[in-house]
Amino acid sequence: MTFGIGHNSGPQFETIEEMVVAAAEALRPSARITVSEAAERYHIVKNPGQHEGPFSLDKTPYLREPMDVLTSLDFTGMAFAGPARTGKSAMAINWLCHTAITDPADMMIVHMAQHTARDWSKADLAKAIRNSPELQKRLKPTPDADNVFDKEFLSGMRTIVTWPTVSNLSGKTIPRLWIMDMDRIKPQIIEKEGHVFDLTRKRAGTFKRYGMTAAEASPGFPITDPKWQPSEDAPHEAPPCEGILSIYNRGDRRRWYWSCPHCDGKFEPHFDLLRWPSLDTRDIMEMAEQTQMICPHCTTKDGVLLDPSMQRELNLGGRWIKEGQIWLPSGEIVGKPRRSDIASFWMFGPAAGFTDWPQLVRNYLQACETYEKTGDEGPLMTTVTTDQGNAYLYKYLESGRNADVLKKRAEEWGGHDENGTPYVPPSTRFLVAMVDVQGGASGSFVVHIFAVDANIDIWHVDMFKIIKSDRRDEDGERLRINPGAFKEDWDVLRSQVMELTYPLPDGSGRRMGIHLTACDSGGEAGATSNAYDFYRSLRAEGAHGRFHLLKGASPKNETALIRLTYPNAQKKDKLSAARGDVPVWLINSNLTKDAANNRLERDTPGGMVHFPNWAEDWLYNQLTAEIRLPTGAWDNPAKRRNEAWDLLTYAVAFLDHPEIRIRFIDWENPPLFAAEWDSNDMVFGADRKPQREQPELSLKDFANRFA
Repeated sequence: MTFGIGHNSGPQFETIEEMVVAAAEALRPSARITVSEAAERYHIVKNPGQHEGPFSLDKTPYLREPMDVLTSLDFTGMAFAGPARTGKSAMAINWLCHTAITDPADMMIVHMAQHTARDWSKADLAKAIRNSPELQKRLKPTPDADNVFDKEFLSGMRTIVTWPTVSNLSGKTIPRLWIMDMDRIKPQIIEKEGHVFDLTRKRAGTFKRYGMTAAEASPGFPITDPKWQPSEDAPHEAPPCEGILSIYNRGDRRRWYWSCPHCDGKFEPHFDLLRWPSLDTRDIMEMAEQTQMICPHCTTKDGVLLDPSMQRELNLGGRWIKEGQIWLPSGEIVGKPRRSDIASFWMFGPAAGFTDWPQLVRNYLQACETYEKTGDEGPLMTTVTTDQGNAYLYKYLESGRNADVLKKRAEEWGGHDENGTPYVPPSTRFLVAMVDVQGGASGSFVVHIFAVDANIDIWHVDMFKIIKSDRRDEDGERLRINPGAFKEDWDVLRSQVMELTYPLPDGSGRRMGIHLTACDSGGEAGATSNAYDFYRSLRAEGAHGRFHLLKGASPKNETALIRLTYPNAQKKDKLSAARGDVPVWLINSNLTKDAANNRLERDTPGGMVHFPNWAEDWLYNQLTAEIRLPTGAWDNPAKRRNEAWDLLTYAVAFLDHPEIRIRFIDWENPPLFAAEWDSNDMVFGADRKPQREQPELSLKDFANRFA
């Protein structure tokens, strides 16, 4: 006879004794035992040739702390980033053992896809249940309680094995959730509803501090900002990238440290500390077999102190150190740790319990060889992320321009006069002004003044931002510039840019005017129309000769940096402001940026770029914001401010403008605008007063706005 509880859909038992056991299991109080203790007691592992018996932390002591925070009421999230062969995936089964045997509660285990969820359930999970008697006997003794994607236990606990879809991660209230190999879930945003970690975490929201969402993975997403460097205040911060490291950064940022057995110095076992001989034969196997690790605190003749056989000993003495803490040689841990409701952990390949250093080096050298021969960096990315547990930076990003290198080239050529206006460099032949248009709430004109000399070098003379228009409010205060809404706001470009003059550094009191001004005609809605109207007003006054509108483009099979266009007057778009009567200079963005980059790379006269010693860091950061992709296009992966870079590229392009044509200038007999100062038609006597208003922002404020 079979006995049921409830109606026909309820669980079926063969005897009354089974019913009593089930009822007792459901009422049994939680046992006070940690997840790691439950794993060592109840999770039986049978891997012939490797390990057979209770789960052991002997090779993976670094897993104890991540597992034990799973039951802490101080955290509602746990993230573990690390290489392959660390044993990290076993933590999910260990948590299941603890939950099912000592502290029943529903669980959900999320895999990257349905097929991986099925494979894991039928292999790893089924084997763990089969080999672990205490876990197996708590599974309901009914056929419908042991399905591939659904396990039910006598306590009433249910474990769901699933994959990331909105329907699978919605409408369920589950206190304990685990995301397996999270970085293999791509995209991380699930059906435009949210990040997989956050969507999963919402299932436990009802339980507040009694809920826990955990995720593990080897880093699987590339670094997005090649200029990123960890700050002194946050040495444990991971570089900007998607996936597990983004969740790690949200947590308390624990890193795995070793203690050197020779000097008691504390350090992270990073791949960069491994050393191997460079053999003439290039025998990768032989080189890898001689791998050792240096302690960064020890100083010996050859610097090599630690042998691969010491890995287990070093791990047993290792510690997780939070951001803000320091592990002193004495063994004491001091400092104020970073606080978060996510306990986050990150460790590297040399500490992985089921790998060895020669293997790491062998994989790395083979991947490097493949890249050198074929240009394929797939194997290199795999070994850096999966073997070493690190984030990967694509090779084409590594060669990006460096802000610090540019800053070291800054020069002093005269400073500023009594009005705060910068002097032009002594070799200046003419000045050009480049203008970028900023719309919306931050409406402004961003202006950079460049000097050009007979070596065709470009000099950064001045940088400022026009933020106030000539319009005024009821109190007479000048209103914010809005280039898209008010065409009269463009009039400030006359007095505050086109009519500027800069002092010569020869003590004569003479000043040099702007030979040519170029302004971006794009921007927010309305800006193009107003830009065209401003040009027309200049033309009506006969003052348009030294003002030009430009637009960036990336035309295919185009070899010119700049060419003249007249926007199509026959456009059907009713919003089109062009009537075919306004010239717009088309800038070939990719070619121009290549040319500007070449100038920045140059450090000798003949086409280099010069910087004043008073320039702030924002200038160099903006000049290095973009990187060149293998396709030849330029990208701003970190979406940083880049107006300075754009304005420099405009200046480079306009050196090819018909008003200049710098490549064809005969410097022995130059045109008057590029002549020596005594003959230059843009140099004025001391009696000509500067037309420029005082800067509306101090250099410091300006730098802050551009940072």
